[in-house]
Amino acid sequence: MNPIAYFNMMRQSKDPRYLRLELVRYATEHGVKPAARAFQTTPKTVRKWLKRHKPGTFDGLQEHSRAPHHQPNTVTAEQRQRVLDLKCQLPTWGAQRLKRDYDLPISEKAILKIYREEDEANPKRRKSQTKQDLRAVKAGWRLFEQICIDTKDLNDIPEFWTPARLLQLPIVQYTARDVVSGLQFIAYAQERSLICATLFAAIPLKHLQRCGVSLENCRIQTDNGSEFIGAWNAATDSSFTRAVQAIDGLKHVTIPPGAHTWQADVETVHALIENEFYRVESFTSRRDFINKAAAYTLWFNVARTNSYKNHKTPWQIIAERTSKINPSVIALPPIFLDTLWPKNLDSISKRGYDVVPLPSTMGLHLKPLIILVSTNAHHE
Repeated sequence: MNPIAYFNMMRQSKDPRYLRLELVRYATEHGVKPAARAFQTTPKTVRKWLKRHKPGTFDGLQEHSRAPHHQPNTVTAEQRQRVLDLKCQLPTWGAQRLKRDYDLPISEKAILKIYREEDEANPKRRKSQTKQDLRAVKAGWRLFEQICIDTKDLNDIPEFWTPARLLQLPIVQYTARDVVSGLQFIAYAQERSLICATLFAAIPLKHLQRCGVSLENCRIQTDNGSEFIGAWNAATDSSFTRAVQAIDGLKHVTIPPGAHTWQADVETVHALIENEFYRVESFTSRRDFINKAAAYTLWFNVARTNSYKNHKTPWQIIAERTSKINPSVIALPPIFLDTLWPKNLDSISKRGYDVVPLPSTMGLHLKPLIILVSTNAHHE
């Protein structure tokens, strides 16, 4: 037999039992020490396999577990079931989120192992390297220096589609998010339209001003959707732009065509609310829906830590930056924009599917309405 070391052969063997069987046969015929020399191992190893082997079979030649008999950190059945229950309720949450938010007494690796064993893991494709990390640049901005506004379609979420049809829930979400703190405001409507976008922009902006936020030298950033700029070939500013820039020092800017990463801050919360709210919550009525949306928004602004922002909540970031802002800034509840239209708007022709414009005559009716809604939202 070639003098190849026993442990090297073990590494190269697909089934170590065959090699151990040859070791046992050689030791039975020639003795323990000659077998140890031939296989370049120790007599102790030869005696171990001689003792374990059952003649005529491979039984006893498999490796035994080397795990300690007493493992104080072993995951209990109750802890395992707790993890599986949470994963069932929140299928899009990762191990780090579950451990942090529910104070689980086991490690992230143990949670991931439970996921793999139960086929509950939901791996996400991640980029190997962040091409351009702008968090340091954004952290140097002033609070509310840039607020991103965008819309999100809700009728393409499978878990939300059925209750939306049965309960006549809105299918478009309007979102505004401060880039620095991550504070977000949302509202709902049945369609994308210039008047809904204009109304939505006015309400949180008035709310911010009432809470002591200065909007001077700040900007509202949107994409180039018709709900923000009107017609692509419009000769004048849209009603959305005019409503935004009616506030002294506030500007409306749009991203370059196709530069969707410029809206990454608001697109990120669109992905979060889909995974954390629309895909896991159930609704019984429109009132139940808006109440749960309000609870989620408050939780997001006050309690949900953001790993991208040093594991701080939006309110923590605001409180660290200044003490001049009223704490009620976090508590603007979501609203149904469709229900806020003045009744006399029904008489205005919509010309099929065209976006409803907002001329100065409509602005006269809309201005007191915006003040009224902002006041009610502030008190709520």
